[in-house]
Amino acid sequence: MPASIVVRDDPRRPDVVALLERHLAFAAQHSPPEDVHALDLTGLLGPGITFCSARVDGVLVGVGALKELEHGHGELKSMHTAAEHRGEGHARRVLAHLVGLARARGLTRLSLETGSMAAFAPARALYAEAGFVECAPFADYRFSPYSTFMTLRLEPAT
Repeated sequence: MPASIVVRDDPRRPDVVALLERHLAFAAQHSPPEDVHALDLTGLLGPGITFCSARVDGVLVGVGALKELEHGHGELKSMHTAAEHRGEGHARRVLAHLVGLARARGLTRLSLETGSMAAFAPARALYAEAGFVECAPFADYRFSPYSTFMTLRLEPAT
C-alpha cells in the first residue's frame, strides 16, 4: 500500500462528509451522548480549526484537525481512519502532520480527548507511542469515566 499524502482540505467535500459521518457514528456507538466530543461539519468549519485529510491515489483514507485553543495550546480533533484502511500507517502520518503544523505555529502544548473504552484503545496507543501522556481535563472539558485526556509538550520547530 502506498503512503498517504496529508494536506489541508475542505471538510465539505462529499467523501470527507461521508467519513466524518462514520466518525460520528463510531463515537456515538461507543460513548454516551454527553461524552461524544467529536466535531461535526459545522464545528470543523469554525474559527481556529485547520482540517486535513490523508489520501492514497486520491482515495480518502483518514482525517484530522488542529484546533487552536488559548495562546500556545492546541487540540487534536476529528482524528479518524477509514476502517478498511486501519493498520496501514495513515493515522500516524495525519498525527505527524498535525503535530508538525502545531510546532510550526509556535504551539507549546497539544492536547486531545478520546474515549476510555476498549474501542478507543488503538487511538490511545497511537497517541502514547507519539509521546502523549494522560492529563487532567483541559479547556471546557469535565472529568468523565468515558474520556481519556492526553497532552504532548512541543519543542519549538527547528
